[in-house]
Order: sequence, then C-alpha cells, then structure tokens
Amino acid sequence: MTHNTNPDRITCDFLVIGTGIAGLTFALKAADYGEVVMVTKKNDTESNTNYAQGGIAAVMGSDDSFELHEEDTMRAGVYLCNREAVRILVREGPDRVRELMEMGVRFTQEMIDEEHARVALGREGGHSRRRIVHAADLTGREVERALVHQAKKRASIRILENNMAIGLITRPSERPDRPVCLGAHIFDTRAARTRTVLSRVTVLSTGGLGRTYLHTTNPDIATGDGVALSYQAGARIANMEFIQFHPTALFHSQGESFLISEAVRGEGGVLRLKDGSTFMEKYHEMGCLAPRDIVARAIDAELKASGEECVWLDVTHLGEERIRERFPNIHEKCLSLGIDIAREWIPVVPAAHYACGGVMTDDRGRTDIERLYATGEVSCTGVHGANRLASNSLLEALVFSHRAAEDSAAVVREIPLETGAPDFPEEEHCEPVPLELVKELMLRLRTVMWVYVGIVRTTERLREALREVSIIAARAEELYCRGRLSRELLELRSMVTAAELIVRCALMRKESRGLHYILDYPNRDDERWLKDTVLRKEGP
Repeated sequence: MTHNTNPDRITCDFLVIGTGIAGLTFALKAADYGEVVMVTKKNDTESNTNYAQGGIAAVMGSDDSFELHEEDTMRAGVYLCNREAVRILVREGPDRVRELMEMGVRFTQEMIDEEHARVALGREGGHSRRRIVHAADLTGREVERALVHQAKKRASIRILENNMAIGLITRPSERPDRPVCLGAHIFDTRAARTRTVLSRVTVLSTGGLGRTYLHTTNPDIATGDGVALSYQAGARIANMEFIQFHPTALFHSQGESFLISEAVRGEGGVLRLKDGSTFMEKYHEMGCLAPRDIVARAIDAELKASGEECVWLDVTHLGEERIRERFPNIHEKCLSLGIDIAREWIPVVPAAHYACGGVMTDDRGRTDIERLYATGEVSCTGVHGANRLASNSLLEALVFSHRAAEDSAAVVREIPLETGAPDFPEEEHCEPVPLELVKELMLRLRTVMWVYVGIVRTTERLREALREVSIIAARAEELYCRGRLSRELLELRSMVTAAELIVRCALMRKESRGLHYILDYPNRDDERWLKDTVLRKEGP
C-alpha cells in the first residue's frame, strides 16, 4: 500500500481511468492487492455501461455451446477476430457472469416450475441461440449499480469524481518502442486545478468515442479520451475504421442518445417502411435478426432511396403486457415522448454506437507501454473483429478486466513506485479560451464525421474528411497549448485525435468488411486484408 497527504500529488498502486463495467471490475479485483484510485469525468455511474440496455452474452443454456458462441462471434466479426481472444472471451464468460450475480446483480429470472427459477436468456441479432443474460432492458444500469455499491464498500478504492486525464506520464525504457507509464496528470473540472497521480500500474477503461459523431447513442462523456491518451503516449491503435452504428436509435427531437435495444428485434420486433412494408429480407437471410452492420446499411440504403428521415420498428403484435415486462424502460421513455409502442410503431434511425477498434492489447490487457493496461471499449483485444456481436461488449469488459487485474497484481508486487515525475505545467495554460469557440469546433468535427465517415464511405469523401479534421485538430492544439484548461477543451483535443485515427484507418483498408463499407472497394478481400489496420504516433 502507498500513502500520501498532498491532495495535488497522489500516489497509489493502481490508477484506473474510467468507472464503467471495465474499470470497476478491474478495481474491485485489484483492491485485494493494493490501493486503487479511480478517476471519472462525471458521476461514478455515468458511462456507456449505464446505457447498455441489451445484456451480456454468455453460454448458459442447455442447447448452447462454447463452439456456437465462438462461431457466432467470428461470423459477425467477418473472421477478422483473434480466434484465441474469442475463445478466452466465450469460455471464461459464464464464470464472470456468475461473479456478478454473487455481487448482487439482479438479472431477470424465469420460473421453471412453481418453486424454482433460472436466469432468463434473450436473443439478439447475430446469435444462433438465446444466450443474453439481462436485467429487463436496463442491464447496464443494474450492473453499474451493483459494482459501484461494492466499490464504495472497499476502503482501498478511492473514486475521484469530476476529474479527467490530461495526459499519461511516461519515461523511456531500454526499448525505444516501449516507454514506461508512471501514472497520469489529471484535471479537476470543478476546482479547475491539475493533479499528478503516480502509480505502479495504470489502467485505461475510458469507454467509447461516439461523441465524435453528430448522432450517437453514447453519453456526453464518450469522447475517445483513452484512445487519444494512449496514442499520444506512443501505443499502437488498431481497427479504428470499424465504428458500429446501432441500427435503431430513437428518432425524436427529445430522444437524443436513446437507443432501442437490439433485444427488441430479438423478441420479434419488425422493421418497416412508412407504408408498412418490410425490407430486411432483401438484405440478409436472418431478416431483422441480421448482424448490426447489415441492418444499419440496409436502413441507410432504404432511407436514401425513399428520402424519408426514419424507418419504423413494430412491436405492437407482442402485446402490451409482454412489452411492459420485457422492455419497461423503452416503453416508459417512448411513452414520455408521446409514443405508445404497444399501439404505435417506433421511429428509428442508425446512430454511432460502439468502437470495435482501439488501443491494441494482448490477452491480459497489456498495451505496448509498460505498466499500462486497457480494458473495455477503449481496447482492441481482437474479439470484435470487423463488427461486434451484440452483447459481447459487457462480456469483453468483464473477462479482460479480470485477466488484467490478475496480471497486474504481480507487477505491483515486483515494481517500486517511481515518484520523481514533474507536475503538470499549469502556468503555461493561462490564456482564456471562449467556450463558444470550443463548442463550435466540436460541432464542426462531429458534422464532418457524420457526413463523410458514416455507414457508407468513399475514398474521396474520406480524404475530404481528413483535410477537415486536420484543420480542426490544428486549431484545437493551438488552443490547448496556450489556453486555460477546461473539460470541453480537453474533450475537443481527444475527439479530434480519435476522429483522425478513424479516418486514417478507413483510408488504409482497401476493402469492404463488416462495419467498414467503402464504395471504391465494395468486396471483401481475404487475401490481402484479413489483417488489422495499425497506427502509431511518430516522433516525440
């Protein structure tokens, strides 16, 4: 254990940046081996985890098998997945789900007979069996509730709310391509002051980057911070072109960021055009249960052909009782906006949802940077390939955070804490930065990404996007180098870095695969492109 009294210079064994399911899972396990400091930009329950409606995919049914789950994952990922990582994910998953139950997560149950119940299993797109463990349609919120409750009971876990990382602290090692992470400089957004956190092990569990797009299901905090931090520090970033657009985000002026879970289609929801006709059977043999990339492209094509603003998801045939039981949150939210989904179709459009790429890690969550781990959506473990199978995301966070905690426990035992790193040069960031300007640049960036780097791409439009993003990035960096720090300015810096990486990876891949569909190369090319796209920052 380490101890310190200076509030602006903190030391610990484990620094965890992010408090979603990945960060909390790691922290709870690491707390057995040392002192943990967690950093979160907002309140401890605000994360992509909290917005996950569907559930956690795990082999729990008698008609299911590890082999089936592995094959479903590989097929959805268009065989770009790392098969060993998929094997680990699927075979270790059920134990991690059972641990959640032991920690108090209340998954939905179904009665076997008058006296006995079992975990209810749902089905979602791309799955050949019912294997989605869920808590009604608020699985993420229920998991987060239980994990936060457990974390607050642990004396060795300290959560710093309203703080965000400015940059990782590194030093050179014997290998020029493998610097050593010593912790991070963080910014207290309420007190408007910087802190230095020095640690034996640093873990990035910062979640996604959906806010780089104009329309997204992600919360405001999903600005790609972890990808940007690790890229600036010298880690490899992979497969950023594979941005998953959720096919069915609610189309309503007051419903931004609200998604209609894939489980709705899993339970029999039907996609329709305005005239009531169905269309998914034209695009895939699984119809409305096709993988997300195919459903999103199908909707995109139909909207472009018709000129309509949305398509419709029909669950009226399920009956009000079943809808209220299975999807209480969706039913209540839609009702609050004047849509009774038991009697009316739900207007939906695709929206940026999940990043399948990220910081490259091995099967223990280790990055290229020594003592730096990455878990959850920020990482690229290889399990998702070119398209994430529904409900594999929370499972990935559980499995690889567990493995990272086990691996890093040995690091903490063997490595002394290094405390010589300098504090952040706060005095150099003193000029006022107009908030309106930062928000204007954010909007410009998000619009560029939505218009030019969306569901269907072309090389010409990607090149135009790169020109636009580079201009915005240069302006953001200029503001950062001399400007007074703020949450918005730091998020803008993260967003432009993430956006540039997405566009550059998209330009690298000369084929269409999974979530990356480019008209110049409409076919899949296994001979030349059954491989990752990888980027690493050059120079200091």
